[in-house]
Amino acid sequence: MKAFIYKKYGPPDVLQLVEVPKPIPKPNEILVKVRATSVNRTDCANLRAKPSIMRLSMGLFAPRNPILGTEFSGEITEIGTAVTKYEVGNRVFGFSDSGLKSYAEYLVLTPIDAFGIMPNHISFQQAAGCIEGAHYAYNMINKLKLQEGDRVLINGATGGIGSAAMQLLGYLGIERIAVTNTKNIPLAASLGASHTIDWERQDFTKSADKYQAILDTSGKSTFKACKPILVNGGAYISSELGPWSQNLFYSLFTYLLGSVPFTKGKKVKFPYPPNIMRSIRLLKSLIEEHHFSPLIDRVYPFEEIPEAFRYVEEGHKTGNVVISLE
Repeated sequence: MKAFIYKKYGPPDVLQLVEVPKPIPKPNEILVKVRATSVNRTDCANLRAKPSIMRLSMGLFAPRNPILGTEFSGEITEIGTAVTKYEVGNRVFGFSDSGLKSYAEYLVLTPIDAFGIMPNHISFQQAAGCIEGAHYAYNMINKLKLQEGDRVLINGATGGIGSAAMQLLGYLGIERIAVTNTKNIPLAASLGASHTIDWERQDFTKSADKYQAILDTSGKSTFKACKPILVNGGAYISSELGPWSQNLFYSLFTYLLGSVPFTKGKKVKFPYPPNIMRSIRLLKSLIEEHHFSPLIDRVYPFEEIPEAFRYVEEGHKTGNVVISLE
């Protein structure tokens, strides 16, 4: 089968399209024909092993698993003799931030992998471009104590995580103020923003308004910059560690002391994202009830995965970037 492999960490140029043996499922495993996958920020981090601490789990000097890919959708073509929950022909989707080897024509799933039956009425491409962003968005929101009517600012509101956060917060009845670029102002409004801020024309941290929470889903701001526009007792949460991993330390202060010292009770929360299956079950339910719709920016053919990486690493994608193997 065809697969993209990488033998060393680095830019998209290290990816190589090669022929590798088709995996054979063990008695408790499932073989899936991959119909679509994605290129997301997690994949970009895995490709370059940044932050460097990732090498402890991925391989200190070189990748332990040569096939990248964290997200997929596809069709079960073979099941092990001990598998009873699934059948050949089931349409499934899944995600793992440590990797599922989905940049290949086939992949094997084990009982500990996070996957499930695809939601009804969506395509393979939509299914492959919805879990990563929604999983991280959900694990930002569930760290906050929000009430219906609270005002939350989302920086990067039309990215993969941001567009998911906009929809999840809307489901909870939260007022959303969206920060995005000029071309995506109408999109942010369609996602339910009560107000939009064009970061190309205005610094949102200079706003006269204040918010119960700020979700920095693009990870391009800092707690220091956002602190003045938080209400007393408000919370900042970012998808990135921040300069010198400061968000880890600020969140530790919040955990131990209840807030960051000398900030009038303002908090930094760290969005540790456990339990991917919980996110998948929630996402499937919301999609089937028409409360969530995957946002797809571009679809690339399988052979153009390196080009998709280059586009995602520019940092201005809208929603999700999908790879089609159909």
